[in-house]
Parts: sequence; C-alpha cells; structure tokens
Amino acid sequence: MRTDRAAAAAARASTCTALLAACFATQAAAQSITAVSYGGSYQKASTEAWFEPFAAATGIRVDVEDFTGGLAQIRAQVEVGNVYWDVVDLNVSDVTLACDEGLLEYIDAEMLPPGPDGTPAAEDFAPGTLSDCGAGVVVWSTIYAFDASRFQGAGPETIADFFDLEKFPGRRGMRRVPMFNLEFALMADNVPAEEVYGLLDTPEGLDRAFRKLDTIKDHVVWWEAGAQPPQMLADGEVVMSTAYNGRIFNAQVLEDQPFAIVWDGQLLDINQLAIVAGTPRVEEAMRLVSFASTAEALAALGRRISYGPARASAAPLITTHLETGVEMGPHLPTHPSNMTGALWRDWAWWVDNQDVLNERFSAWLAR
Repeated sequence: MRTDRAAAAAARASTCTALLAACFATQAAAQSITAVSYGGSYQKASTEAWFEPFAAATGIRVDVEDFTGGLAQIRAQVEVGNVYWDVVDLNVSDVTLACDEGLLEYIDAEMLPPGPDGTPAAEDFAPGTLSDCGAGVVVWSTIYAFDASRFQGAGPETIADFFDLEKFPGRRGMRRVPMFNLEFALMADNVPAEEVYGLLDTPEGLDRAFRKLDTIKDHVVWWEAGAQPPQMLADGEVVMSTAYNGRIFNAQVLEDQPFAIVWDGQLLDINQLAIVAGTPRVEEAMRLVSFASTAEALAALGRRISYGPARASAAPLITTHLETGVEMGPHLPTHPSNMTGALWRDWAWWVDNQDVLNERFSAWLAR
C-alpha cells in the first residue's frame, strides 16, 4: 500500500529494495543490531522465535531492549541524528504516525518473503497488516478476564456483564486510556461492533460512551502496564479486568491461575515491525524484518504466546504450546470460535482523534 504520507519515506525505496534483495545472503559480517519490544512474555517469545534464530542463521547478534510504546524515543533519535535503535515492534497506529513524520524507513511489501507455497507476501498477509513502513507480525487483542474461582455459579459472559455491577459486584480493572474503554462502553451499551466507530465519530456517541463509563467509574482500578491485570486478579484487588489476551494466557497455562477470558467484545489489534529512519544498520535491519515475517517465524511465535499470526500461511503451522502442549487454537484471538462480537480497532480513527480524546479522558478522570 502506498499513501501520500509515505512520500518522504518512499524516496528511500530504491535503496531499501536493493538492500532487501540481499536478505537471504548466506554470509554476514560479525555485527549487531538492536531490536525493541514491549518486555514481558511477548518479548521473551519474540526473542526465542525471531531474534535468537536470526542471530544463529546470520551471525548478526540482536540486542533486545524494551519500552512501553509510543514514538518519543524514536523521534528524539531521528531528530538529533543519533539512531541506536534499528528494528522496533510497534502498534500499527504508531507506525502510521511515525511513517507520516518520516521517522521510519519505507518497506516494500513485494520484497518480503513469500509464503511456504510461493504465495506473494502481499496476498498472504491479512488485510491491514502491511503498511508503507511496517510489516505485520501479530494480531492480539484486549479482552477482559476474571478469576473463575471467585464466582459461585455462572461467571460473566458478555462485554455488557463487565459493566453490570448488580449482577457481578466488585472492582474492575481498566487501562488508564480512552482507547479500548470507549469501544467497550458502547458495545456494552448494546451498540453492534460494526457501528461503534460511526457512533464515536459523533458528539452524541462520545457522550454516550462516557456516560456508560460513568456507571462503573467509582469501581475501577486503573492500570498502565500489561503485567498489572493478572496480578490484580491474582491478588483479589479486582474481580475482573481488561487485559492483553497473551498476558492472561500465560497466567492460565504457565502459572495455573483459574482465570477465564471473555472474548465477546474483544478489540483486535495489529503489531508491525518497523525500521528507524537513518539507522546505519539498515541492511541488517531489513534482513531481520524479512526473517521475522516468514510464516515459519510467525508460527514459532504463535506456539509460545497466544497471538494470532499476520499471515494466513502461518496459522496451520501453529499447533500446540511448546512448553505445556496445550492446543493453541482456542486461545488465539483470531480463532473462529473467538471472533463473534469482535471489533477490529480502527487505528486510522484513533490517529485522527487520540489527542483530543486523551485530553477529554484526563479531564473526565479528574472529575
């Protein structure tokens, strides 16, 4: 996909294309590059599935750093001309913003590796997972979960149940941002998933979402880091919490926590690998992106953490969890059984509206 906002990055396309052609060279000089991810279980899975095998195959060491997202550090490195991050794992909305600002290198989708059966990458990747400056890797979701041992009888089953204090009393955990919460609020207020963003695009829809959040505001414990919801549930600080599905999966299968995920109303999202503009290690960075975006590498990640692959050809390769032998299919957000009532987060809408809504959400919190 080519858009106007990629014009500056596209000027580098011919150089990048030539470099990508060398992705599968058999020899590599002894070098190192820095890959940046989100820490925790996802970073561990990425290291085992992508970075360590890449280093073994190419001789290029991958130093891994973690961050909490956003573009501040990337922007600072590019602006001062001191780029020391090479490949960054970013949410697709951040990739879009950074590409628009010229902070990322252009990635030619035609030069990404084909599927195992030779299907071109552009046809193998799911819609929306490739962009001018990003190669899709995983589909993850924000869900809510509860500790099943704390409920007598049936537990919550729908997104509406999360907001039902009478039927399911107790404190809720929610991330301290408007994103996700506004969508959850409208779906809990009986708005069909396909109508959510159309309604949020109106003053009446935004007011309706905030009114729904008002109904549980006094019962919310706000979280900021992905590791917090499983701990809050385990400690009994909340009876249910929104969370990243991979964090809850790990608590379930690795820590034997009696947590249950409610997939109804899940918000699906995409992460991409991107290359910081101006890195002097652009060739090595391109090689890593190509390596990590193969069907085999994406499946290797999907056998370590419950995030769906961005490529169709990777899905059949994800069988069981490597460490425990658990069947991974039912735990993937993209599994057909989990897609009823799901909503793809509209990253373009949030790119256009997040600044205004961050201000409004902060003011709402302070009331």
